[in-house]
Amino acid sequence: MKPYALPALLLLVAMASKARAQDSTPAWSGCRRFPYRQQITPLALITVGALTLWKGNEELIRYTPHTYITADDYLQYAPMLGMYAADIAGVKAQNSAWEQTKYLALSQLACAAVVQTLKYTVCAQRPNRGAHNSFPSGHTSVAFVGAAVMYHEFRNTNRLLAYSGFAVATAVGALRQTNRRHYISDVLAGAGIGMLTVNMIYHFEPLKAWQPFPKSSYLALLPYYDGKSVGLSFTFGTLLR
Repeated sequence: MKPYALPALLLLVAMASKARAQDSTPAWSGCRRFPYRQQITPLALITVGALTLWKGNEELIRYTPHTYITADDYLQYAPMLGMYAADIAGVKAQNSAWEQTKYLALSQLACAAVVQTLKYTVCAQRPNRGAHNSFPSGHTSVAFVGAAVMYHEFRNTNRLLAYSGFAVATAVGALRQTNRRHYISDVLAGAGIGMLTVNMIYHFEPLKAWQPFPKSSYLALLPYYDGKSVGLSFTFGTLLR
């Protein structure tokens, strides 16, 4: 591990801690109080991941079963597809399908920027002795971003559904380890970064006013699978009166 890897990782913790200071903002200021308690879990995951990267990975990998399962390549998208499936089924969410998609896209882009920067800053080698871009886990971060968005959307209407995405995301992280694609440090940090990114997006709500669709229009989202790939199809139209 390069000598500046741990400081780079801890910088994320410092940024979130600085945001926590908003909690002391007077109510009359018009700013929402920062939900610092929500950041405890992701910050703990990032911190433990950084410490394990520094020392402990090689010892822990010896006790990890070895598998050759490729399901994690597809399961990483399951929480996102689950959210849209719930929308189609009529489960009440916090936001419209457009706002869900907007915050999901912003979260994935911001998380990918952090993850990719760390990958090529830390330059940790994968446990299978492959490329030096192991830390943090990209698959795990994608899965936990989807799970965290799903949680924010359904936590007030269907708690079982809201938490289900985390179960799938955890399975993705476990498979990344057993498949020898990542160490436990990579998975913990990827999960923490994904959750922290979503929490920040949902608190600050960037592009909140951006609504390109008029109220008389509709946006339909339909997941598809053609035997080789999975994805979403979008249909936009105007309601007739």
